[in-house]
Amino acid sequence: MTTNFPQAESAAVSPLVAAPGHATAPGVRVKDLTVVYRTPLGELPAVGGVSLTIEPGTITGIVGESGSGKSTLALSLLNAVQPPGRIKGGSVEIDGLGDVVKLGGDELRQARGRHLGYVFQAAQNSLNPLKTVGKQLLDLGRSHGVDDLRALVRDAKDLLERMGLDGARVLDSHQHELSGGMRQRVGIMLALVLNAQLVILDEPTTALDMITQATILRIVREVHKERGLTTLMVTHDIGVAAEVTDRLAVMYGGRVVEHGPTMEVLGAPSHPYTRGLIRAIPRLSGDIAEAQALPGRPPTLGTLPTAGCVFRERCPLRMDICETVDPRPLTHDRRTVACHAVERSHSTAEQEEYA
Repeated sequence: MTTNFPQAESAAVSPLVAAPGHATAPGVRVKDLTVVYRTPLGELPAVGGVSLTIEPGTITGIVGESGSGKSTLALSLLNAVQPPGRIKGGSVEIDGLGDVVKLGGDELRQARGRHLGYVFQAAQNSLNPLKTVGKQLLDLGRSHGVDDLRALVRDAKDLLERMGLDGARVLDSHQHELSGGMRQRVGIMLALVLNAQLVILDEPTTALDMITQATILRIVREVHKERGLTTLMVTHDIGVAAEVTDRLAVMYGGRVVEHGPTMEVLGAPSHPYTRGLIRAIPRLSGDIAEAQALPGRPPTLGTLPTAGCVFRERCPLRMDICETVDPRPLTHDRRTVACHAVERSHSTAEQEEYA
């Protein structure tokens, strides 16, 4: 059955299709954020004391192995960590909203969508199988008090068509009538259609073929620029991060171990974990043996060290201090690194410089 959507007048200009610079992109300041999950062993930290600044108008990437805390950190920016998880401490300050951790009820619901957009890693999990995409779009608009539903539909169609889809057909489809790649693009549309200024993309190119992936990344860049967004992208694909992001945060064991401009972090990595990730990337040319897997396995919630450096069991630069003291994040030349070995090398270099 065909759904009758509010018809848009072709001559009208959608207020949702924003011009560049129409609003100020928000900055984000995460401070001492700790997120725990309740387990038979007690509450265990998935994110441990993370501090991170996301500059306004940038695309910031978060990379790391599975289980490093990337998605939990991203969900915390919406105060959307679900039981048995909870935000135990810290703050998430977003320009125009304040501390999101302190928001609740209708205030938090209105912030999501209107100010904060989220594209989930498994797009089908965010779609209602009993409703068409168009009906879910209208529900979204009504729940956030959108007066002009025709403009909302028009903008949704425009976004879908820019991502290579038939907008009218997709809006009249249920999720089971769409491929995985199409559902992923629907998720991106729903995150952007209310004109959110902070958009979080959790593995937006997962399960997409290379051509569709390139299309999605192009759309992310274009919409980010046109709408003046601040964008956070969670990905395990360093190639995707290199292509799209301005700044890059590397996570391991619930900590941000390195953060800085993307090309600097990838071109001259400081933390031994970042170096290991880059060495593990398969090569398409040259000596295939140059790609070396990281030794050992990433920690789980139950095996995370309670003291000292979380990476020490796999680290080639391991020192005695790593056993008992958690390395503090130090900023040097726009780069932040949490590593005792890197801190010692910087201290030695400074002593030699002023000797």
